[in-house]
Amino acid sequence: MPDNKPAYPPLLSRIYSVWYRHMRVYCRNLLSNGLPPFLEPLIFLAGIGLGLGKYVPSLGGLPYAAFLAMGLPITTAMMTASFECTFGTFINLEFNKVYDGMLAAPITVNNLIVGEILWAGTKGFFFSSAVLAVAVPFGLIPLPGGLAAPFIGFITGLMFASLSLVVTSYVKTISFFNFYFTGFLSPMFFLSGVVFPVAELPKPLRYAAEALPLTHPVRLCRAVCTGQLKVALLLDLLYIVVFIGAAGYIALKRLRGRLID
Repeated sequence: MPDNKPAYPPLLSRIYSVWYRHMRVYCRNLLSNGLPPFLEPLIFLAGIGLGLGKYVPSLGGLPYAAFLAMGLPITTAMMTASFECTFGTFINLEFNKVYDGMLAAPITVNNLIVGEILWAGTKGFFFSSAVLAVAVPFGLIPLPGGLAAPFIGFITGLMFASLSLVVTSYVKTISFFNFYFTGFLSPMFFLSGVVFPVAELPKPLRYAAEALPLTHPVRLCRAVCTGQLKVALLLDLLYIVVFIGAAGYIALKRLRGRLID
């Protein structure tokens, strides 16, 4: 009796095809897409790091501009992955119907979602590298430790891509993403050790900061950049891995039904 099941290419090939499709679309407008990641950290460091640095000469044992610069690769990865998997995913899902065409190819919904997450992580890597390219010439991020920042940006992208896909799975109207960015991501920027150490927060907020996903890659990035590696950082890495796994699983489960329907 003949087997009527569709023949799929190898798993990695299917996931790669999703990633490759997004990369090709992104590179069509490489100048407009690729230039802002280099300009934004330059403007931010000049306006905040250098300006405020005159009044806050050092923080956490570092010049304030350097303290701030070591957190920016991570926040940049967070924001680009979050935009990609909220507004970008919603538009592809509801307006452009991109996923309908992609699922007509020999790939599964799981392949599609995993490819989305990996693409967002890749953008996190690229945007973190752009921050590094701006900060290193000014001596704000030391080498060779700073070379690890884009890789931490990659896993940060995976974290927030997974979380953002969970949010997207619930959203019915695109304007609701404003609550996610304004009510969650923006406050987290200030409470996760980017602009001042978490240890300076009041005790209740310190516990809350440890629960936030941004705190752990920021701490990891700053420790790697300065060479102050500790065994306790393995807990931050464990948090990141568990978070990606849990949020990714929920995103897969919820979006599978929405994409098929």
